[in-house]
Amino acid sequence: MDPAYHREFKAQAIFRMEEKRTHIAKCLHQLDETELWWRPNASSNSVGNLLLHLAGNIGQYILSSLANQPDTRQRAAEFAATDGFRKAEAWELLDTTISQACAAIAACPAGEMLRVRKVQGFEFSGLGVVLHVVEHLSYHTGQIAYLVKWRQDQPLGLYDDFDLNTLNEPD
Repeated sequence: MDPAYHREFKAQAIFRMEEKRTHIAKCLHQLDETELWWRPNASSNSVGNLLLHLAGNIGQYILSSLANQPDTRQRAAEFAATDGFRKAEAWELLDTTISQACAAIAACPAGEMLRVRKVQGFEFSGLGVVLHVVEHLSYHTGQIAYLVKWRQDQPLGLYDDFDLNTLNEPD
């Protein structure tokens, strides 16, 4: 793998993970403790479930797979939980996991990005593992944002610091 592409891929993956971490933090700021475990119906997940699920998934895919840590994930428990974590505790678990995952991605050598390994019963290269985590984190960040908007009925302010109406300039 070309060193420049390798560095750029890792930088962009880390940027997106940190961006989604910021978005989730802004969403959580708008919830009180009782809303963390609220589910719109029995078939849906709460924000609390999604935080646990993201920490479990990122841990299994990045920390266990790329960083060679033991796989201790208990996926069913992520969705079965209806309490047990306060908002700050659930956030700390995800925040710490994202920080560790970003560090593991940054430290991952090119050969490990190309090596194929089994994760959760699937076969992925390191690139595939990182792509999965970035898209999975983004997907569930959107669900968290939707749940918070549903509960709060107000804008989340995820992009308040940006003018998203800016047009692209030609090169």
